[in-house]
Amino acid sequence: MHTQLLKKIENKTAVIGIIGLGYVGLPLALEYAVKGFKTIGFDIDERKIPILNSGKSYIKHIKADRIKKTVNNKKFFATADFTRLPEVDAIIICVPTPLNEHREPDMTYIENSGKIVAQYLRSGQFVSLESSTYPGTTEEILLPMFENAPITQSATGSVQLAKGKNKKFVVGKDFFLAFSPEREDPNNPKYSTATIPKVVGGVTSNCLKVALAIYNQVIVKTVPVSSPRAAEATKLLENIYRSINIALVNELKMVFERMNIDVWEVVDAAATKPFGFQAFYPGPGLGGHCIPIDPFYLTWKAREFEISTKFIELAGEINTFMPFYVVEKATEVLNKFKKSLNGSKVLILGASYKKDIDDMRESPSLKLIEILREKGAKVDYNDPYVPTLPKTRKYQYHMESVELTKKNLAKYDMVLLSTDHTDYNYKFITASSKLILDTRNAFERAGIKSDKVFKG
Repeated sequence: MHTQLLKKIENKTAVIGIIGLGYVGLPLALEYAVKGFKTIGFDIDERKIPILNSGKSYIKHIKADRIKKTVNNKKFFATADFTRLPEVDAIIICVPTPLNEHREPDMTYIENSGKIVAQYLRSGQFVSLESSTYPGTTEEILLPMFENAPITQSATGSVQLAKGKNKKFVVGKDFFLAFSPEREDPNNPKYSTATIPKVVGGVTSNCLKVALAIYNQVIVKTVPVSSPRAAEATKLLENIYRSINIALVNELKMVFERMNIDVWEVVDAAATKPFGFQAFYPGPGLGGHCIPIDPFYLTWKAREFEISTKFIELAGEINTFMPFYVVEKATEVLNKFKKSLNGSKVLILGASYKKDIDDMRESPSLKLIEILREKGAKVDYNDPYVPTLPKTRKYQYHMESVELTKKNLAKYDMVLLSTDHTDYNYKFITASSKLILDTRNAFERAGIKSDKVFKG
C-alpha cells in the first residue's frame, strides 16, 4: 500500500493535512501549498479559521500575501472540522507540548490529537508527529491508538488491510507513522522551514520511506535516523545543548559582575577563536517554546530508568533564576539613586521572548512583570510587535503597550530592557529616560555610552 501513497506524493495528488496552525504548523502548511499540494489546515481555535481563509495572517513574521496566494490558488484552506481528516493522505501533527506546574510533560495536546486521528484514520494514510517530546512518545502513545483504531475505508472507498489482519491496522502496511521534530526559528533571516534540514525517524522501513518522500517535497535535506526515538532524542539534544550553554554564560554573568568584568566583552573576545568555541550570550531568562521546556522532557523520562540528569536540572535552575537576578540588579541600581523598588515606576522594553517577533511563549518578560509587581513596583511595558499582552497558561495581565514618547519615558524611574528589538531607537530612549537597566547589552552594541545605562 505504501507504493500507492508514494506515487501520489510523487505526482503531487496527495492531500496534506496539518493539525495545529501555530508557529510550526502554519509555515509548514504554506510550504506544501506553495509546492502545489492541496493542503488542509486543522485547528481547534475557530477564531483562526476565517482569518486564514480570507488570506490574512495572525503571526507577525508570516506575511499575509503568502497566505492569500495559496488560498486564491485553492491549494490551502483552514478548518476546525476534523471529520475531514479522511480526505487527506498525510497528517502532520504540530501541537504544543508544555510543562505542567510540576515541570512534568503535559501530553494533553498530543493525546487529544492522537484520539481524533485514530477516530478518522483510514487505510493508506501517513501520520507524522512534529511536537517536541520525550523519546518513546510516538511509539508508546500514538502507535497503540492507531493500531486499535476503528477500520475506516481507504481513499478509493474500499477497505484494504494487510493479509490476515482484518481486525487491526498494521503499522508499515495499512498506515505509516513517523516522528520528525520541528526546527522552527521564527523570523530567522538565514533559515526558514524549507531550508532547515529535517530529521526523520519511521516506525518501520516503509514508514521511513513514506516520511522521506513527504518531507523531501518541501525540505532542502532530510536526515533519516533509525527510529522515532532517535529523532525525538535528537530534538532534545539540540535544545539541552543550548540550555546548558546559556546557563553557563548566565552564571558567568553573575560571577564576572562581582569581579567587575564585562561578560559580553569576554564572550566576544572568546568568540574570535576559530575553533572549539561557540558564542552564547546571557539574558534575563529563557524564552520560546523549546529551550525552557524540552530539557525537562528528558529529565522526566530519565526517572523511569533511575537516572538523575544533573546537568539539565542545574541548567534549568540557573536559567529560571535569571529574572530574579535582574530584579535584584534593578533594586541595586535604584538604591544607588536613593530610590526604592517598592513604589517605583518601571517600564519593560520588549515582551516577546526574542527580538523582532511577536512570539510570547515562555517570555521572561512575563516573569519579570510578576516579580516586580510582587516587590511593589508599578509596571508597564512597550513592544512594537505585541500591542496587548495575550492570555497565557500562567499569566493574564490585561496590559497594553505604552507608546515610547519623550513624555512617557520621563515618567518612569527605570526603563528595563528585556527584549532587544531592532526597531528601538536606543539613542532616543537614552536621552528621554532617567535610568536604564539593559539585560541584553543592546545600548552598548548601539554605540551608546551613558551613566544612565546599567548592565543587568
